[in-house]
Amino acid sequence: MMKNNTNRTTLTYILTSLFLVILFHKLIPNYISISNYPSYSFTIDILFVLISGMLLRSILHKKNIKNSLVFKKLKKTNDEIKESNERYDIVAKATSDTIWDWKIQEDNISWNKGIESVFGYNQNQVGKSSEWWFGNIHPEDSIKMSIKLYSFIEQKTENWQDEYRFRCADGSYKYVLDRGFLLKDENGMAIRMIGAIQDITKQKEEEQRLKLLETVITQTKDSIIITEADLNDGKIPKIVYVNPAFSVMSGYKSEEIIGKSPTVFIGPNSDNEEYKKLINAIINKEECQVETISYKKNNDEYWVSFSMVPVFDSEGELSHWVSIQRDISEKKKQEVEKEQLIRELTQNNKDLQQFSYITSHNLRAPLSNLTGLLSLLEDITIENPELKEILEGFNKSTYLLNETINDLVKVIIIKDNPSIQKEDVQLKDIFENVFSQLEFLIGLHKPIIKINFDEVPFLNINKAYIESILLNLLTNSIKYKSENRQLKINISAHNIDNSTILIFKDNGIGIDLERNKDKIFGLYQRFHNHPDSKGLGLYLVKSQVETMGGIISLESEVNIGTTFTLTFNNKHNAK
Repeated sequence: MMKNNTNRTTLTYILTSLFLVILFHKLIPNYISISNYPSYSFTIDILFVLISGMLLRSILHKKNIKNSLVFKKLKKTNDEIKESNERYDIVAKATSDTIWDWKIQEDNISWNKGIESVFGYNQNQVGKSSEWWFGNIHPEDSIKMSIKLYSFIEQKTENWQDEYRFRCADGSYKYVLDRGFLLKDENGMAIRMIGAIQDITKQKEEEQRLKLLETVITQTKDSIIITEADLNDGKIPKIVYVNPAFSVMSGYKSEEIIGKSPTVFIGPNSDNEEYKKLINAIINKEECQVETISYKKNNDEYWVSFSMVPVFDSEGELSHWVSIQRDISEKKKQEVEKEQLIRELTQNNKDLQQFSYITSHNLRAPLSNLTGLLSLLEDITIENPELKEILEGFNKSTYLLNETINDLVKVIIIKDNPSIQKEDVQLKDIFENVFSQLEFLIGLHKPIIKINFDEVPFLNINKAYIESILLNLLTNSIKYKSENRQLKINISAHNIDNSTILIFKDNGIGIDLERNKDKIFGLYQRFHNHPDSKGLGLYLVKSQVETMGGIISLESEVNIGTTFTLTFNNKHNAK
């Protein structure tokens, strides 16, 4: 193409020059005498035009050759720049890095699309100066980072990198690794810097998590052992790490035990079955919990409880085993002592039961004789007032002793028979029996008694026990009534969810729960100075309720009254 242009230019020059020469020779005779103008000049002019045309062509040809070389070089350079830009874009996309280009002298900085994809900024939000860049660095990192960066620029080295936190468009921060390359002019002046910001938030979080785990592992009082994945010639895999607590527990230093199998802790009294269970768990790659006797470096025995937990890599392949161990020697000692104590208590309880049976049996015969003798004295007229008073007191004490022994026998029977026969009983009939037994007391004190069994007319329960419970509660209400007001007693039964609730409420003198809360249902506990109080009633009530699978609770306030709430499972209460 350039050759055609050269020929065209040369031909145009020759034709134009020839035209001018011919025109000149046609017009010149009109102004100059022929005798004064050489006749051969026309030929010379023609030759001059042809020769100058050839010289022009030669010059243009050389120039075209030179321009062609320059054009090829420029094209090659442009192709290299284009290829470099394409590589730059590909690398930027592949690494998801945010690329920045900072013209230092002009303080003009440009960003690639990573500023949007990584940090969420659109182009309208991105500043064009370094001030915007530094302004989005976390305040705790900004000063340190800027000092290091400008110090690097002043030192005029080429490569720079730093870690800091950069603010996202939503106000959150990401940890980044920033790398930069410095460009200088011929005088060594820093004129441009190009860098790439990489999001390392996940790596930082993982690093912090690992540091936290490392702190936990090194500071915990439990022994931690990490082993290889595979069995070592049929033995537990070799140890690759132990924490400081392991050395305290076993006496082995880390350098003494790493590379060895934990079988070094096994001794004569170790549990072989537990060891087999551990080997099977390792073969099956399953978590395992083991308790056995282990041996320290000095061969001292100690009980150890440990787990072996498999650790899998991202591809699901077993990489290690982690064992968390705890010295349970003291716990085992306490368990032995507890078992011994239970055996002793069981034996003591049997002895006490036997003693109670013997005592109650041996006391019944003389007490019956004494009661019979006292009944005979009732038919004899006694004139001596002092003797009469003594016999009355003796009779009363004998009656109370007989009641006490009867209550003790009831308690013994309850404790000795944890399971009892239950039946469907009509609550109304039970209360009629109780009222008939307390007819004299009720007639004497005339309490107002309200009963409501409409919702729960029948109750599946032990008839003798519920009669004894209500007899005790009603007797206590009458015995501990207030002298300042008429006694009122409310008794009701309700079904709530899966339970039957029996409520017994009075307005008697009440009990001081702040002083006696933990002693209410205790044996031989008395809360009032009543002459007939034996301290057995509420203990017996609680024992009977619990034997029937129920729960008893109490609310009371001094001079206000007392409420007993008995709760029974009503699975079989409906009739």
